[in-house]
Amino acid sequence: MAASFFTSPRGFGALFALLAAGAGLSGCASMTETVAPAFADPAKYELYDCKQLEAERKTLAKRTDELRALMEKAETGTGGAVVSELAYRNDYVAVRGSSQMAEDAWRRNRCRETPPDATPPATPLSPAAFAKPASKSGKASR
Repeated sequence: MAASFFTSPRGFGALFALLAAGAGLSGCASMTETVAPAFADPAKYELYDCKQLEAERKTLAKRTDELRALMEKAETGTGGAVVSELAYRNDYVAVRGSSQMAEDAWRRNRCRETPPDATPPATPLSPAAFAKPASKSGKASR
């Protein structure tokens, strides 16, 4: 019976349709990289200086990681792939596009990462730091 299904024109057409749909949907996975810049404003980071770009890049990287984690979590449940696509994919693509634009501006401005501070800046001590602590009864000691 199965052999007759695939040899009939109707069965062959159904098989072809399934293969075409599979090929079409497999292209969606690689589409994210090429479509991402289309969802971002190309002039958004034109007037940013390096300090602003550094903060924006960190924020975008954090948001990308959050969205990726949410998508992976959603995919673990029943129908998760659909939920992941509907709920998070658009935001993920938009953030990736913004991140790409910020990276382009970073390279154009020849920015460099700020090295982390080894020691915190010294703060002047106030006279309150040297005051005697109040006693447990709430009255100041003499």
